[in-house]
Parts: sequence; structure tokens; C-alpha cells
Amino acid sequence: MSFSAEVDLSDLEAFIDQQADAVEASIRPAAQAGAQVLYEAVVRNVASIGRVTGNLQRSIYQVFSEDKSNDFLATYHVSWNARKAPHGHLVEYGHLQRYEITYDPVTRRFTTHKDRPLAEPKHVAAHPFIRPAQAAMPAAIAAAKAELYRRLDTKS
Repeated sequence: MSFSAEVDLSDLEAFIDQQADAVEASIRPAAQAGAQVLYEAVVRNVASIGRVTGNLQRSIYQVFSEDKSNDFLATYHVSWNARKAPHGHLVEYGHLQRYEITYDPVTRRFTTHKDRPLAEPKHVAAHPFIRPAQAAMPAAIAAAKAELYRRLDTKS
């Protein structure tokens, strides 16, 4: 799950016509300012869960999306790297544990023993870290607007 934020510039249409180059140069930094707020919220949420190996914490990222962006729209994704933390979805949404799991502190790896089923499957509760970060969306939009206005040298 990732986030994308769009800054609605329809109220500034006349200004954009006059300042198109300045606006074009300001869109990506403004979108990044908003993405940074969301990224920091996700990092805080992951830190509040606690850590065993730290892989989930290290896997959180924000990245500019070339494919979903243009001159007047900049898109950033905030998510976790599934290669670094393949268990991220299990933490975010919870899961049903059917087999015995052990942790080896030397290799820092978990092992699922499919030859040792649990007598009764155990529900492992979700500890969402992406979804609650959506509560920071108003602050992210405010940060994006502030950066846009700062770069355009206008007052909000």
C-alpha cells in the first residue's frame, strides 16, 4: 500500500498562466514536502510497533514516480520494500499462524516449520503502520502548499 498526493491548483489558474515555468519547477519539491510528512508518519508508526530484526524499519521508503508524474503533477510513493521486509503485509493486516515459527538470533531469521502445525491456528493481530499514516494527510497537504508558496514567493 502506498500513498500519492496531488496538489489541486485550479484556484491558481490565472497565476499559473503567468508563472508557468516557476510553478512547473515548484511542483516536485512541493509534492516531496508532502510525501516527507507521510514518510515520517509511517516511520513513527513502525517504530511504535517495536522491532525484532529492524528489517521493516529499514525497508520504509519514499520515491518519485516518473510514470505517474508530468509537468504539473508530481507523484511520490511511500511504502515498504517487500524484498527487505517480505513480512510487511503480515504486520500491516495481521494473519493466521498455522505452523510453529522459530527465530535464530545468530542469522536473524525466522523459520516456519511446515512439518510442525499448531494444534490450533493462532490469529496474529494487525499492527498497521501505513494506513494510520493517512491521518497525516492534512499536514502533508499543508506542507506541500507551504513549500509551493515559498518557492513561488507568495503568501499563503
